[in-house]
Amino acid sequence: MMCGIAGSGKSTYAQALERRGYVRLSIDEAIWAQFGRDAAEFEPAAYENHKAAAEETLKKRLVDLMEAGRPVVLDYSFWRRTTRDHYKALIESHGCQWELIYLKASPETLRRRLAVRNKLHGANSVTVSEDLLNRYLAGFEEPVDEGQLTIPQD
Repeated sequence: MMCGIAGSGKSTYAQALERRGYVRLSIDEAIWAQFGRDAAEFEPAAYENHKAAAEETLKKRLVDLMEAGRPVVLDYSFWRRTTRDHYKALIESHGCQWELIYLKASPETLRRRLAVRNKLHGANSVTVSEDLLNRYLAGFEEPVDEGQLTIPQD
C-alpha cells in the first residue's frame, strides 16, 4: 500500500515493485484508460464519481489477485487513516499481509517535483495546481503508529 501526497514518488516506487513481479493497481491509470484524460480536466464531482467507480473495480481485482496468490502494490494515495484501515482489513480478511509504505516529502520537494510532472501528459502525470497541492497538504492524514515504513523523500 503506497501512501503519500501527489508528487511524493508513489508511482515511481510502485513501478519499481512492478518490475520485480508485483501487479500494480492504480486509480489514475484506470481513469486514464477509460477516459484518456487527466483527472484534473474533470469537474470535481465527476472526478469523484469516476474515482469511486475505478476504486470498486480495482478492489475486485485486488481480491482476485490475492486469491490467486499474486503480489500486489496499490498505487493509491491512502490519504485517510480510515481508508488505510479499510484496506488493511480487506487484505487481512483474505489471509494476506499488508505493508504500508509512506513516502514523506516536504512541501518544497512536492512543489519541485510537481512543476516537472505538470508539464507531462499521461496517466501518471495528473496536473496538480498550487491551490490543489495546498488542499492536499491540509487534508492529508499522515500515518502515525500504523506499522508503516516511512521513506523520507527530501
